[in-house]
Amino acid sequence: MKTVGEFIRTTLIGGVLIVLPIYVSILLLAKSLSIVVKLLSPLTAQVPATMQFRQLIAIAIMISLCFVAGIIVRTGPGLRAQHAFEGNLLNRIPGYAIVRGLTARMAGRQEDDMFAVALVEMDDGIVMAFVVEHHDDGAYTIFIPSVPTPAVGAVFIVAKERVQIVDVPFAKAASVISKWGTGAADLRTAMLKARSTIAVSQT
Repeated sequence: MKTVGEFIRTTLIGGVLIVLPIYVSILLLAKSLSIVVKLLSPLTAQVPATMQFRQLIAIAIMISLCFVAGIIVRTGPGLRAQHAFEGNLLNRIPGYAIVRGLTARMAGRQEDDMFAVALVEMDDGIVMAFVVEHHDDGAYTIFIPSVPTPAVGAVFIVAKERVQIVDVPFAKAASVISKWGTGAADLRTAMLKARSTIAVSQT
């Protein structure tokens, strides 16, 4: 009986380890898709209700618009128009700079510290964070995400000495958060490498 009970227990645990991750992944994917659908709802509403695959058509239109806009800003006049439009209007819209910085960081094209990946020394240890703002006195506003949802978390203002920006892509850090910390060792290695580089440069 003990052998049969052990067999049932181990088999059940093995099944749970297979089914549960698949189930959670499907839920997260469904949630992500529902968010995308909601974001596209203004565009979807413009597609005639009689047409099939309205959401796919809306996605195709959005991709086409992004591609055309990308072509335009690759030209000199288009780039100058973009900077003028952003400086005179878009940057005054609350939240625009944050969303643009986050998008650029995810695309690997952000040149400043906005949403840079950082490791921050807190009372209980080292936590992973994203830099939101750099203050004039050197302090940072940081966003500490919650596991396993990178978009939810808390905001802190901390001294510069406690923040170590690491050379890790934003997507990599977001992946570590969504995987409950798996891969955080790479971030710590990057932090130690950055510190050793600074120490060498100061000698």
